[in-house]
Amino acid sequence: MKEQTSFCLHLTEWQEVFYCKLLEEANRGSFPAEMVNKIFSNISSINAFHSKFLLPELEKRMQEWETTPRIGDILQKLAPFLKMYGEYVKGFDNAMELVKNMTERIPQFKSVVEEIQKQKICGNLTLQHHMLEPVQRIPRYEMLLKDYLRKLPPDSPDCNDAQKSLEIISTAASHSNSAIRKMENLKKLLEIYEMLGEEEDIVNPSNELIKEGQILKLAARNTSAQERYLFLFNNMLLYCVPRFSLVGSKFTVRTRVGIDGMQIVETHNEGYPHTFQVSGKERTLELQASSEQDKEEWIKALQETIDAFQQRHETFRNAIAKDCDIQSEFSTAELGKRAPRWIRDNEVTMCMKCKEPFNALTRRRHHCRACGHVVCWKCSDYKAQLEYDGGKLSKVCKDCYQIISGFADSEEKKRKGILEIESAEVSGNSVLCSVLQYMEKSKPWQKAWCVIPKQDPLVLYMYGAPQDVRAQATIPLLGYTVDDMPRSTDLPHSFKLTQSKSVHSFAADSEELKQKWLKIIHLAVTGETPDGPNEHSATLDDYPEPKKTSEC
Repeated sequence: MKEQTSFCLHLTEWQEVFYCKLLEEANRGSFPAEMVNKIFSNISSINAFHSKFLLPELEKRMQEWETTPRIGDILQKLAPFLKMYGEYVKGFDNAMELVKNMTERIPQFKSVVEEIQKQKICGNLTLQHHMLEPVQRIPRYEMLLKDYLRKLPPDSPDCNDAQKSLEIISTAASHSNSAIRKMENLKKLLEIYEMLGEEEDIVNPSNELIKEGQILKLAARNTSAQERYLFLFNNMLLYCVPRFSLVGSKFTVRTRVGIDGMQIVETHNEGYPHTFQVSGKERTLELQASSEQDKEEWIKALQETIDAFQQRHETFRNAIAKDCDIQSEFSTAELGKRAPRWIRDNEVTMCMKCKEPFNALTRRRHHCRACGHVVCWKCSDYKAQLEYDGGKLSKVCKDCYQIISGFADSEEKKRKGILEIESAEVSGNSVLCSVLQYMEKSKPWQKAWCVIPKQDPLVLYMYGAPQDVRAQATIPLLGYTVDDMPRSTDLPHSFKLTQSKSVHSFAADSEELKQKWLKIIHLAVTGETPDGPNEHSATLDDYPEPKKTSEC
């Protein structure tokens, strides 16, 4: 009863204030009066229904409650008139869009609205908030009536009429709820618009916020983590950098990545848990979540958004492979069209094209902007137009230049020697692989990426880093003697391989890893191989190969 009175007064106030003032300005010729009528629709009729029919009937019944304790008959009689809300809800989206357009294009309209919104009677609420009030009214009737029915005694004579009224009101409420969800989404878009410094055009009814949150981004070169913020919409991902300012916008948009063509994959980085990769046409990002649960939630939200986008745009259904192997290299058709994932500097010790070792002076590291490989200056002395970067000429390797430009290289590829097998090639299909400390004779200890391939299980390959394209050395294990006694207390998990004058010393990070290596090596030195094809595949989870973070 009290709520009904409050609503009618509130409805009358905002109608009189906004409607009358805007109509006055329209009559001065600032904008057509027809536009004002479209914004307020049939709000006058709704107001008249409440003030002249529903409210007086309820007030009268309250006075007669001692003798006639029921309201179901009144609501059932007047509920059909609530259909007028349907007309208001039906035109609600267009009315909101009209307010937005007029505010942007007609200074007089914007000025009148802003002046009214400053008044105390508006309660610091915008015109759009007040326009939502009639839309929210029907769902409130529904909740009040449900509560009323729950509290009615089962034998109450008002049960039947109240139940029939609820059925009518519930039908109208379903339409209102849809409009409320749209309005809430629009309010959120406006908030984000302000957080981004009003620089991004995101306030559009077709845009829907899916998820937002803080995250870390791994640097492309050295895996250092940087604080970032993501806004995931139904059609794009905004990758933002925090602004350290006490006032104004909170974030700057660094990249807008479209959902069309986006791919998501989990990655593994030593020392950086909970990572995953977002690969889009505009850019590839490797991100670190705060926890495993947070990572799973982001991956789920992103993948569901991608799937929903594909369903809405069937023409792109075949353009995205759901089971894309992100470890495989770009297809030639995608080179230059999709941003690659850069191989990190610390994952290679030599040029991934000519296989010459890097050094700080004469052979420094460079990245091919098409495939993301780390190459030397000689192998990156080419430029090609990359579609994903707006057609700008960018540094690429020789192979990508030939593919993108169409230049044919008549030089026959040399057959790979035993040392020229890429680490990523054998690590992805190995009996065992991990980082080990290695020492030969009296040389100092150094880290090595050690691999025993499944196709060559009697040979130990040693690489400088997990993504190197050429092995530094190989050890044919057959005939070696294994000594598993630790060399010193500083290296408690060490072991040694000896054959004639050849001595190779290794040290693992843990006793568990040492025992795994010894189990395989004991078989190899006697000419035996593991019984099953995946007998020791669990070690790949413990020490995941960086090939899982290569580009798609």
